Amino acid sequence: MQKQLQVTTAFLDEQDLPKASIGIILGTGLDALVEHMEILHEIPYEDIPHLPAPTMAYHKGKLSYCRWGEQNLWVCQGRFHRYEGYSFFEVSYLVRILAHLGVKTLIMSNAAGAINLSMKKGEVMLLEDHINLQGDSPLAVKGITALGERFVDMSMPYDKDYRQTLLTLAKELSIPLHQGTYAAVVGPQLETPAEYRYLKIIGADAVGMSTVPEVIVSRQLQLRVVAFSVLTDECDPENLHPIDIPDIMAQAKKGEVFLQQLLQAFLARI
Repeated sequence: MQKQLQVTTAFLDEQDLPKASIGIILGTGLDALVEHMEILHEIPYEDIPHLPAPTMAYHKGKLSYCRWGEQNLWVCQGRFHRYEGYSFFEVSYLVRILAHLGVKTLIMSNAAGAINLSMKKGEVMLLEDHINLQGDSPLAVKGITALGERFVDMSMPYDKDYRQTLLTLAKELSIPLHQGTYAAVVGPQLETPAEYRYLKIIGADAVGMSTVPEVIVSRQLQLRVVAFSVLTDECDPENLHPIDIPDIMAQAKKGEVFLQQLLQAFLARI
């Protein structure tokens, strides 16, 4: 594990890549955010030693150094999921790469289903907290202390000051922005009606299949974290419909418009 990371970081150092304090990991259907940025440097994931290859059609698999407004930042176009067959160490590998490239603030996005039915598809939820239902941790491996603290504090996984700034900006821009708790499951199957009822009972406002492993590693590395869920469907156990992938992608694009406006204002403010 440590040797793999050393090989990866040595490769990155050989490229003489610039540093940036802000990193973004883009989730399903959100790659169009990069279209608003000036791409200064780009590396396909497949060229980076020990970085997995994304298997999802909607994930481009590129690490890009970009200019957006007055900010330089590293952007990961696509992430990895446990349901693709990767370990949690592999799923969270991008975070360790970004930290090596100087990132101190990590912004993440994902596509999720709305458990809280006051939230509608096409809207955006700012993560205030999460529930890890994936049954494992990227820190529960031998030798993890060589990479950082094993017993990581998770009392404030998502940066409180940044969240307040985002809520203020959303109000100023008249952008509908919810705040709530994200439940992370393994997938790839969607939930049954009983599972949706259970998620509501335990306090989840949205459910998805990513983000939490990366947040855990981010906190191990003491990065400041902000995360958003673009709500792509409404998970009403009493009124479920068969999965509609085209509609999910359309809702991701709708929410992406709000997220792009909000992030641009946020990056100009911090």
